[in-house]
Amino acid sequence: MQTDQWHFARPKLAAGYLQLFGLGLSSARTLFARRRMGKTEFLLKDLVPAACAAGYLCAYVNLWDDDDEPAGALVGALYAAIEPNWWTKLARHAKRPLKRIKATGKISAFGEASVEAEMSEEDKQFVGTLLSEALKAFDAQPRPMLLIIDEAQVLAAATHSNFAHALRAGLDVRKDRLKVIFAGSSESTLRTMFGRSSEPFFNWAPLEPFPLLGRDFLEFMVEKVNTIATHQLSVKHAVKAFEQLNSTPEFFRRFLERHLTYPFDGPDAALQFTKEHVFNSDQFKRQWICLLPADRALLGMMAQGMVTDFHGQAAREQLGKLLGLPKAPPMNTPAHSLRRLQTDNIVTKLAHGEYRFEDEAFSQWIREQDILGDDSVS
Repeated sequence: MQTDQWHFARPKLAAGYLQLFGLGLSSARTLFARRRMGKTEFLLKDLVPAACAAGYLCAYVNLWDDDDEPAGALVGALYAAIEPNWWTKLARHAKRPLKRIKATGKISAFGEASVEAEMSEEDKQFVGTLLSEALKAFDAQPRPMLLIIDEAQVLAAATHSNFAHALRAGLDVRKDRLKVIFAGSSESTLRTMFGRSSEPFFNWAPLEPFPLLGRDFLEFMVEKVNTIATHQLSVKHAVKAFEQLNSTPEFFRRFLERHLTYPFDGPDAALQFTKEHVFNSDQFKRQWICLLPADRALLGMMAQGMVTDFHGQAAREQLGKLLGLPKAPPMNTPAHSLRRLQTDNIVTKLAHGEYRFEDEAFSQWIREQDILGDDSVS
């Protein structure tokens, strides 16, 4: 299999997770990190190969690929890992058409594949039966399995509650041989999914931040760049770019691409170009326009880091000024706003009164618009 020369391998981190599972004290972990932080790349290029080498069957599914029918995507991933001829057996067993059972194989364990089929509305309940059959197929073979559910917060939607309950029940009785990594980009939704007593996966897996990339990643990338670049890139310039791009690996890769494409412009020009394209996207503008004035004002205050207690008198007075009100709004105004922003996965609640942007790039974009210096919130 062709290797990615730009991939920064993290074998010790992968081995650490597998060691935890091997000790038998834990059967599941939940990892969260903002988008573009290298989480999915680690799962596919480090953890899966290490698990396969350790004798695990590996099933990976990204629920964002099929967020309207995650049950079908997950069942398909399970079958693809367990049964070499899974689709033929599944279609024969189903006896009637399926609206969409989809598996996208991005793992060397089962190659590249994409399969879709049609399923009638009445067959949605049948997916639970398919899950049961897939787990029985797992029981019939001797190897342990590592199931990786990426963007797992999709399962927290009320429309998927029945399947989430069935999935937990199936996993509960197989903890000794079936290990699970839940991963996601919405910290607030994951905290609800695993921390609220009414949720199917309440207290089922510990929630922890995904270890982010740092200086060792930068030094690795700089060394790679300097083996092919006419104009050498210093670690100093790399650190500066990484910090100004909110320590986001995907944005840093764009900076490197620009530097390699236009080396005579220099790293500062490459950084400026990258920042203009990353922090001034049309997506942020569209997102901003769709927000209510109170939500915009609150996000502006949050981006500037000027408030710690959004329910306090001082914060509400500032909010009232931004909204052009003669006095501070009532306490439920910021409460409703924060609730909307959490529901839309724009901010996440870390602790009482402490909130953070889900996407730091959006925060940076807001800061650069000087939201609090004009009338953009109204």
